[in-house]
Amino acid sequence: MDNTSLAAQAVAKGPPTLAPPSFDGHGWLVVINLAGMTFACIVACMFAYDALAAMRRNRGRDLPNHPVTIWRRAGLCFASGIGIRTFFAAVALWNWDPRDPAGTGWFLTLQRFGDPVALGFGVAGLTLLYLSAPGMVAHLRRKPFPIAMWASLPMLRRPAAIALLSLIAAVGVVSTR
Repeated sequence: MDNTSLAAQAVAKGPPTLAPPSFDGHGWLVVINLAGMTFACIVACMFAYDALAAMRRNRGRDLPNHPVTIWRRAGLCFASGIGIRTFFAAVALWNWDPRDPAGTGWFLTLQRFGDPVALGFGVAGLTLLYLSAPGMVAHLRRKPFPIAMWASLPMLRRPAAIALLSLIAAVGVVSTR
């Protein structure tokens, strides 16, 4: 263990648990975290992809200070931050193996390297929303329009299926470890 990281040493010296010790042996909590992180990562990546595709399709028409452009950029920032954060958390949970402390330690360390990047995207999204709020509020009050959100409900079928599949996979992994 001469050249291993502190994270790998902690895993090697810790109890040979089926999940990180911070879960305190609660298998249901591991399932919820594993399924939630996997689901959130996939859905956030889907949203980020859709936002990028819409920005690319409309790049000649959307001005930098247009509300739609700001909304897309803020959504892209939030989706990227969530996607990065949950990706590394899911990868660390999926790859937890106390029999391989070096590999597990590597994934745990990689997770900590992703955190500042995710934080940067989240702060960028908040900054866009905060800076655009006065103009956005004034614009929306001047031209109010109803949003038919319930008409868009069928758009949640695919994310719901991903949530269910993530839960099934998480239950399978946790129950077979």
